[in-house]
Amino acid sequence: MNDTERLKKVDEILREYNHTPSNLIAILQKIQDIYTYLPEEIMRRVARDLDIPPAHVFGVATFYSHFTLEPKGKYVIRVCDGTACHVKKSEEIIKVLRTELGIKDNEKTSKDMLFTLEIVACLGACGIAPVVVIGEEVHGSMDVEKTKALIAEIKKGEAK
Repeated sequence: MNDTERLKKVDEILREYNHTPSNLIAILQKIQDIYTYLPEEIMRRVARDLDIPPAHVFGVATFYSHFTLEPKGKYVIRVCDGTACHVKKSEEIIKVLRTELGIKDNEKTSKDMLFTLEIVACLGACGIAPVVVIGEEVHGSMDVEKTKALIAEIKKGEAK
């Protein structure tokens, strides 16, 4: 989807919610679905179209952890580093993911925009620790070799 098509979708979303400020969260959720994040210029456009201060839109976008202001990759990989996962060596999984994806310690997203790596405190799946979630797919009882194989499979699918 190109920028013009995305902007048309934003306009459709604003119309769908009747340009009503009380629908801001729902509007931002749908916009994030289009862009994978909330671009600053789009948040300013939303503020203007809803006739609310940009600070209010930015405040909502930064308050809720669901929203992100940075672009994400096609595949969002969440690795649990909560107690159960940490004890079962999630740190090793995080290290191998960084290496396999080419993501440095201070980065979240690969340069090719294919992968975003997020380390989370808990995914609520302690019984199958350590846990890696890619998109909505949960992978339990992970280790370094399983992690490498999973990433290799995704890369292979992308190479086609």
